[in-house]
Amino acid sequence: MSEMLVVGSVAFDTIHNAEGKHEKIVGGSATYASISGSFFTGVQLVGIVGRDFPDQVVSALRERGVDLEGLEVADGETFHWEGRYTDDLTARTSLRTELNVFADFQPKIPERYRDTPFVMLGNIAPELQLSVLEQVRSPQLVVADTMNFWIESKLDALRELLRRVDVLVINEEEARQLSGRHHLIHVAHELLELGPQTVIIKQGEYGAWLFAGEHVFSAPAFLLEARDPTGAGDSFAGGFLGYVAAAGSADPAVLRKAVIYGSTVASFCVEGIGVERLLTLTRDEIEQRVEKFRTLVEFAGS
Repeated sequence: MSEMLVVGSVAFDTIHNAEGKHEKIVGGSATYASISGSFFTGVQLVGIVGRDFPDQVVSALRERGVDLEGLEVADGETFHWEGRYTDDLTARTSLRTELNVFADFQPKIPERYRDTPFVMLGNIAPELQLSVLEQVRSPQLVVADTMNFWIESKLDALRELLRRVDVLVINEEEARQLSGRHHLIHVAHELLELGPQTVIIKQGEYGAWLFAGEHVFSAPAFLLEARDPTGAGDSFAGGFLGYVAAAGSADPAVLRKAVIYGSTVASFCVEGIGVERLLTLTRDEIEQRVEKFRTLVEFAGS
């Protein structure tokens, strides 16, 4: 079993949805990915928080086996995002973004993290993701996430990053935006041409597609009643890489299973508000739902 390194945001989120207002709950790409990866392997987190970040949350992360030597505590307040979801949770509007200490974040990878073989570059500026790659030594697999904001404002840096990563995890809308194509086969081909060996296109409530050269795999979404989709993509990516790191291999069969495990963890994430469901989740529950996934797609030959 190998460890995984996660670099990204640790934040507070204020969420408005059909259930009401949920003020300053813990969020951030690195938070969701780290907790999700910790079900499978050891996780090292690099991020930044302010003095206002709760000690009990730090303790909860440590109890989940997340190594926090790389979590910087700076004078000031923690990154805070506020958004409103439609009642059906299919769209959201950002109401406020307060970068606070995150505005000056420069990832500093501790020396003992630099040989970690599996690296997750959370959804932060591509220049910061590139700075992480300058500090780590010969990783076995690098997974990167991105978003429409970076596609629109930092395309050159993003293209440089994609030449240096192994797996790109991206949602369907942003995949079409980055590729300039519409049909998923063409989208995947264009994205693979940018450098990654593997592209995973997330489709939210409809599942995910994995493209690795000629190898294609489709995973359904688990049918459930979601409460909060915040962090689902980060939970997917963290669970995906955690499973790969535990296996110590990125063979196609491992990647297929990793997509299912990532989808499974994400399905639990959306059942709660913020990270609350992830913090009560057990590996046994994950395995039981993976079996339900298996039943969902299983069919008998003639």
